[in-house]
Amino acid sequence: MSSRRSRSRQSGSSRITEEQISELVSKLQDLLPEARLQSNARVPSARVLQETCNYIRSLHQEVDDLSVRLSELLETSDMSSAQAAIIRSLLM
Repeated sequence: MSSRRSRSRQSGSSRITEEQISELVSKLQDLLPEARLQSNARVPSARVLQETCNYIRSLHQEVDDLSVRLSELLETSDMSSAQAAIIRSLLM
């Protein structure tokens, strides 16, 4: 059974090569802020993936914080005001 698994893994045309993985990691590294990684330096793939996860977590936290602030702002503002109406229209 293990030989069947190994054959099916190798025969699939959807297999990603090491070169493709390196290219994808390089593109991912380019998306990260320059402060986290220098894009012209060779950085191990594991570090790029770790920094990407950290960056995504920080973005999620920022979205959560902004959502809380926006909710507080909408609760304290006059809901009939023009600004509140604009904010509500943008959120929907």
